[in-house]
Amino acid sequence: MGSGRSYRQTFTAVVVICHFLTTEGIKSEVRGKVGNSVELECSFLPPEMQFASSASPHVVEWVRQGLEIPVLIQYGSYPAHIHPHFEGRVSLGRTTNLRLERLQLDDQGLYDCRILVLDKPAEEVQSSNWTLLSVTAPPSFTKAPPPVVQALVGSLLSLDCAANGNPAPTITWLKDGSVIPSINYQGGALSLPAVTTQSAGLYACHASNSEGNVSCVTTVKIKGPPVIIVSPENTTLNMSQNALLQCQAKSDPPNMTYVWQKGGENVHHIESLKSRVRIQVDGTLHISRLVPEDSGNYTCIPTNGLLTPPTASAILTVMHPAKALPVPQETYLPTGMGGVIPCPVAAQPPLLHVNWIKDGEPLDLSMYPGWTLKTDGSLVMATVNEDAEGTYTCTPYNSYGSMGPSGPTRVILQDPPSFSITPEKVYRLDAGRRLLIPCQGNTDATAKVTWSKVDPVRPISYSIEPNGSLLLQPLLKDHQGEWECSISNRVASIKTRTQVFVLGTSPHAATSLSVSPGVKQANLSWEAGFDGGSTQTFSVWVKKVSTSDDEEKQDWITMTVPSSSGTSFQVFHLSPATNYQFSVMSQNLFGAGPFSEIATSRTLDPPGRSNKPKPPTSLSANQSSAGVILQWSLPEAQQPPITGFVLQSRSAEEEWFNLKENISANSSQILVVGLQKERVYELRMLSRRGELLSEPSPSVNVSTTDMESYAADSRILEFVPEPLLAGILAGMGFMLLAMVLLLGSACVVSRRRDQRRRKKDNGRLQAPILQTVC
Repeated sequence: MGSGRSYRQTFTAVVVICHFLTTEGIKSEVRGKVGNSVELECSFLPPEMQFASSASPHVVEWVRQGLEIPVLIQYGSYPAHIHPHFEGRVSLGRTTNLRLERLQLDDQGLYDCRILVLDKPAEEVQSSNWTLLSVTAPPSFTKAPPPVVQALVGSLLSLDCAANGNPAPTITWLKDGSVIPSINYQGGALSLPAVTTQSAGLYACHASNSEGNVSCVTTVKIKGPPVIIVSPENTTLNMSQNALLQCQAKSDPPNMTYVWQKGGENVHHIESLKSRVRIQVDGTLHISRLVPEDSGNYTCIPTNGLLTPPTASAILTVMHPAKALPVPQETYLPTGMGGVIPCPVAAQPPLLHVNWIKDGEPLDLSMYPGWTLKTDGSLVMATVNEDAEGTYTCTPYNSYGSMGPSGPTRVILQDPPSFSITPEKVYRLDAGRRLLIPCQGNTDATAKVTWSKVDPVRPISYSIEPNGSLLLQPLLKDHQGEWECSISNRVASIKTRTQVFVLGTSPHAATSLSVSPGVKQANLSWEAGFDGGSTQTFSVWVKKVSTSDDEEKQDWITMTVPSSSGTSFQVFHLSPATNYQFSVMSQNLFGAGPFSEIATSRTLDPPGRSNKPKPPTSLSANQSSAGVILQWSLPEAQQPPITGFVLQSRSAEEEWFNLKENISANSSQILVVGLQKERVYELRMLSRRGELLSEPSPSVNVSTTDMESYAADSRILEFVPEPLLAGILAGMGFMLLAMVLLLGSACVVSRRRDQRRRKKDNGRLQAPILQTVC
């Protein structure tokens, strides 16, 4: 090298140069497409190199902003030094231009050529201005869902899809050829929060830009429990016929089995059925040679082992002659009391009548005063005496006839139980003491004594002595109340009650709290509970009800009730038209008793302020083949009552408008039709009282992405209010009627004119006459 510098030294001198660039330094732009070639021109040529004969030794360097190592360094005929990323794809073209082949998307950037004249100091190196290389590319996927995806019903399904390209590609998802709204995917990934069987299908991720488009298709299969497609139907058959109860289901995975139950028990475990039932491959239950006992509720349960299987039920009714069911060999009746001899029957069609036999002879009720037959065939005796003794059989009948008499039952008379010792009416004793309450019957060995507390608030501990007495030890506050002693034998039961008051305790809770609200006050009244044996006082507790989660939660406020007020109190300084909770607590020298039940009441509106109606609640929307079924709960009774409801709608962030204004006040659902596909609608309800409207209910969103158009005119009418639609149709009808009347009048006038013309021309030379044909 003439300059005496080594190539390595020159290279070192070049790469240490720092580049600072602004947009003002960009002088040109070159566009290329991925896979093609471009040539970047080096417009700078030092004076020393303008003539080939006098060209000084020099080094050509191409750099790209952001890369520490130059793209290419070329010195004379020596092999070029090339950045690894550009290996085999760059070279110098004519003069000092840079040729890039097989362009890649990441080749895009700012390029600059530098020429280092070796005879000049490094600090005097000159360069051209920067060139912007723009590389366009059609989309190509960097992430794509697999060809087949499986998901479980109710689970979250996410399908990733991302693509590179220049310009940046737009991602669109389609299901079975229909576009899925972009609200369901972000960043290219499609998210389905809770998949159903309807979520299965072909999903396509479509990436597109100005350079082209590309699609990737995946099949989504939804695994889950079976879906019943044919449910069993209620069936009525005659005895001895065969029954077929259909049940068909489909599932994925298809490894499905059918289980049938009768009354909650597997049919193969029921002794009277297991030899006569068969479950066919398609799920149909076959029962051969029906008997009366086969009547009942049958449930089909298809299962494939995933989640909770579905169920479908039907009632099988077996028609048969009335059948007497088994009766006990002995029937015990109480002497001197009312008695019943039942005749258990299975009858389908229903029972018509029952014939009784007593001691081998038909029973004549006229011979036994006070004996009657109930509609179920039972024999009722007002007072049991010696006439009731004997052996009885009954024969039931319906419209199909009878299957014969029942077995015989022998009536045996027995004295009912009686009290030998009864408890006192009232017991008063201090808490912690021992209380023994006697209750004994006669000497009947079969009689049994039992005790129970009437209307217990919570489980209570107590014991019964061998002689039947109730033992409460130690006596507790919860023992207070009414107790019942019952003595029973196999023919009758007798009862008696007693009241227990426990002294020396805190008072019991007040009951029957009622609130009569005013505008800024409320009148309370209640019934005092037992005072525990000492004077009790009361306090009223008041709390304002928060109307929203954002509102600061209120604390209870307590007010002492003066002794002179008794069991009533007036609360002042309340806010109008506000919900409050009220409770009463009692106390005595032994402590505070429990609170009463909480009563909620709303203060009245101030005078002169309109009493707005309350909106409906629990608004929900369900899709059906006919449209969207909108349901709501009716607001609580109001005075004056509401006169109807108003349905409002909007799409996206548009203004609300009245979709239907005259919905009946007794309605709790409406069918909404005329929805456009691929839209998301917001619906809400208002109550109406004349011209006065309530606040709106919480709204619900309805997406029509996977829904069919619900009305033939839904492509041209979107939420047309009924009054407007009626006006349009009436106007069109009026126009048609006017046109018909106008044409008819023209025909009549023309015909009369022709008739007058013919009269004038009578006797003249006949000439052709043009008549108007109507």
